[in-house]
Amino acid sequence: FRSAIRSAHNPHQSSHLRRSIVTTQTMRLSTILLLALSPLSANAFAPQPLARSSSSQLQMGPPAEGVPVAETYGEGSRKYRRTVYTHDEWVKHRSSDRFTKNLSTIFNSGVYKSLAKEVLATTAIAAFVVGWNALTGGYTGLDGVQHDAPLTALPMLTLPLTPFTLLSPSLGLLLVFRTNSSYGRWDEARKFWGLNINHTRDLNRMATAWYGHDGIPVDPEKRAEDLRQVSLMTWAFVRSMHRHLSPPDEDEENYVRELNNRLSPSQAEAIAGAAHRPNRALYDLSVAIDRLPMHFMRKNEINKNLSIFEDTLGGCERLLSSPVPLFYTRHTARFLSTWLLLLPFAMYDPFKGSWNHVAEIPAIAIASIFLFGIDELSTQLEEPFTILPMQRFSDKIGEWCDEIVSWQGQGLDESANLVAREREALPL
Repeated sequence: FRSAIRSAHNPHQSSHLRRSIVTTQTMRLSTILLLALSPLSANAFAPQPLARSSSSQLQMGPPAEGVPVAETYGEGSRKYRRTVYTHDEWVKHRSSDRFTKNLSTIFNSGVYKSLAKEVLATTAIAAFVVGWNALTGGYTGLDGVQHDAPLTALPMLTLPLTPFTLLSPSLGLLLVFRTNSSYGRWDEARKFWGLNINHTRDLNRMATAWYGHDGIPVDPEKRAEDLRQVSLMTWAFVRSMHRHLSPPDEDEENYVRELNNRLSPSQAEAIAGAAHRPNRALYDLSVAIDRLPMHFMRKNEINKNLSIFEDTLGGCERLLSSPVPLFYTRHTARFLSTWLLLLPFAMYDPFKGSWNHVAEIPAIAIASIFLFGIDELSTQLEEPFTILPMQRFSDKIGEWCDEIVSWQGQGLDESANLVAREREALPL
């Protein structure tokens, strides 16, 4: 205090003291901003290896610790989202503590990790607004004392909240339509594969039950081989469709190996070397059906399933090649980004009840996570095939078809033959 009085009589010392006070205030503000940003540092949202518990199968993401960081979010994590539920998974899905588990794993979410840059950008703008307005409009120190603005010649950075309030319903409608469209594409792709599952079983059931006609003797070995070819070609079609809809670097090697393991060398080479593999497999299935000894009307019924396979294949190709119109998704992304990047300027005054308005920073971060997250979910759902368990579908179709064709059919049913002989023995 005495030094301050002495410096008042010395203009040079007084100017030096004022500069020291401004420097000290600036350092205090820097410390305040660092403290405010510490919970929302880059480590909070930056991609990190997931630490997952093996006790729950409902958590999505890499199945073990120590996986590459690139597989914990974004494109690398899509192959871990191919969920297939059984009764046990549904019990966990309905668990009463699901909200606690979902909140406790929020920083392990691959969706949120993909948004690290966007969230950090909006959070940094919010921190800048808080710091700038403290320098130009005054601030409250750690001791609770109000200090004058060090930079009185510069204006504060604020915007009215009304435009954001007026635009919120429009933004909400855009996001809702975007999400519904993307989910509809995923649902349509899943239904196409559901049709594949249903009609592959239907095809093999009819082929097995109707094999042979007009009392023609059936050679058990030929019957087994003919039906085995129907089952194999059915599997080859769905497996080729799976490969046709998957990224080449993910599935090509496994696909060729599976073909060579299950098919003859000539069949595997013909399908693998075709320009359109599912079409070639479907052609081979048509040939296998045509070779079955049965009435042509029954073959026509079986061949109806092949037309359905062509429809499901074409529908999946349409979804893969035609995204939601780009002008719509781009406008939605631009609208959302601009809205969130400017929101910190409008949210400064509403948080005047917090210390130096610092509560605006985490509020903007949370709003950015959830609003950007809606758009990210829509983008992840828009292309459904790399998050559908198509390998599981193909494997199960192969198992079910192999089982169906192993059953005794019309030509080998001993009980039916016994009934026929007994009827012949009855007197007219």
